[in-house]
Amino acid sequence: MFRYSTHFSIILFLSSVLMMTVALILYSKNTTLLLFWPFFNPFCSSLNFNILLDPVGTLFSAAVLFISSSVILFSSFYMAEDIFLKRFILMVILFILSMNFLIFIPHMMALLLGWDGLGLVSFVLVIYYQNPKSLAGGMLTALTNRIGDVMILLSISFMINCGDWLIINQPISIFSGLIIILVLIAAMTKSAQLPFSSWLPAAMAAPTPVSALVHSSTLVTAGVFLLIRFSPFLLMSQYFTTCLLICSVATLTMAGMAAMAESDLKKIIALSTLSQLGVMMMSIALGLVNLAFFHLLTHAMFKALLFMGAGTCLHLFSHTQDLRSFGNLAPQLPFVTTAILISNLALSGFPFMAGFYSKDLILEHMLMSSPSFFLIFMALGATLLTAAYSMRLSTTALWSPMLTSPHHTTTENFPSVIFPLLALSTFAVTGGALFNWLLMPAPTQPLITSMIKLIPLLVTIWGAFVTWAFNTLLSSIKNTLLQLPLMINWLTSMWFFTPVSTQPPTYIFLSFTKKVTANLDQGWLELLGPQGLPKLTMNWLKVVQPWTKNIPPLLVLLSVFFFLPLFFIFS
Repeated sequence: MFRYSTHFSIILFLSSVLMMTVALILYSKNTTLLLFWPFFNPFCSSLNFNILLDPVGTLFSAAVLFISSSVILFSSFYMAEDIFLKRFILMVILFILSMNFLIFIPHMMALLLGWDGLGLVSFVLVIYYQNPKSLAGGMLTALTNRIGDVMILLSISFMINCGDWLIINQPISIFSGLIIILVLIAAMTKSAQLPFSSWLPAAMAAPTPVSALVHSSTLVTAGVFLLIRFSPFLLMSQYFTTCLLICSVATLTMAGMAAMAESDLKKIIALSTLSQLGVMMMSIALGLVNLAFFHLLTHAMFKALLFMGAGTCLHLFSHTQDLRSFGNLAPQLPFVTTAILISNLALSGFPFMAGFYSKDLILEHMLMSSPSFFLIFMALGATLLTAAYSMRLSTTALWSPMLTSPHHTTTENFPSVIFPLLALSTFAVTGGALFNWLLMPAPTQPLITSMIKLIPLLVTIWGAFVTWAFNTLLSSIKNTLLQLPLMINWLTSMWFFTPVSTQPPTYIFLSFTKKVTANLDQGWLELLGPQGLPKLTMNWLKVVQPWTKNIPPLLVLLSVFFFLPLFFIFS
């Protein structure tokens, strides 16, 4: 099994190197290639199979393939006891192929190969463990993403009026506003922005290697990448930027608050992904498309690292996910602990880590050009919460006294653990500088004073310090604050969006089904069918039965009256 996963990992790594080489060539020559294969031309609407090779797509594909190679190698350690490891790896390969279809195909009709492929394979991977929790999470994931699929299909139907389905060259028409709304809703469902956020923590029922791949560079980033592809067309609408800015800021604030109250380790990391997706969407809404793509790349590296480090701890601690069941990991697992700390520092935007270069610039542009002080306050509050829940995770799981039974394995000397964590740790430290200096164009520096430029860093330090104080010096005050059940339920249920997005729609359809069943299946159909026919037969028999008692004498009498005239006639 280890050899099987190693072969796929090497193939994906070599593909990543090849794609990175192509990206460097395209960046150096500032070239974009569009390859198309015409199928047919119905009613002046050309239907082509297009492949787009541009610097953005090839660089993102290189990142996806590199992370995928690390994830598949890590799977041989995490799922070593699974007898269906080959089938699992093949499903992950299908997932990677679907994401690459989405990256390289700019045609809306052919884009469905990748878009629907991600939704279908993600459902299969979320229900991989085949238990009620996995099925519930998989159904919520599939149905929420199906809303986005319907929006894509509707946008295709409206684009036929424009005569072209090509994303990068969408013409202006009377349907442009409607197409913008449909694409925005599709991207928000796939990237789990409010009010479609409840499926992202539910998808944590999948195996941890799948979570590392989904939350770093594939499923949840598909919506962000679609908006990056559509950005020249979408940014023409003022309503698009306003709606996306409000939804993204609300999403990153909600995710940060929910992560502070959550105790499930995987859900905390999932909510941190949701917060960073809000940062990317906020950047697109501000018109900073290059910065959004920059943050997409850096986030993919350190988030995959964080999931793999947490997955190693889960595997060695009997797959428990409760944050309160860990403790004192630093001396037991020094290499894994270092990887988790590096990813947490990059997530918080610590200076000169990968996340600092992109996140700091986005917040500075937000301070300079945001239309609302309230949105600035929420964005800075979310930045504080990011540092806060990162510090809470570190103090509880890594540095606190041991909170679990000492009967567990603490061996981390596995090649399938060391190599992926080492490679991703390197990019989590140096990736931001490499992408910034070598590949990304020089971003426009916001014209703000030095004191204002220090606000994001000061907010990050303040959030980490306050959380450290509450978890160490002021733990009694923290426990008092956590005794409010309504507050905890409000935070852990994502501002009650989880029950609202699952129970009311179910109640509406179930009540309608109950009425239909009572009126038709148990009503008219029963009366006309299996219950009504016996009743009608019984009533008819009650009328006929008195006559049947005297049938023999009656037949003799009738025969006499019938045959006697015939006898006289023929005699």
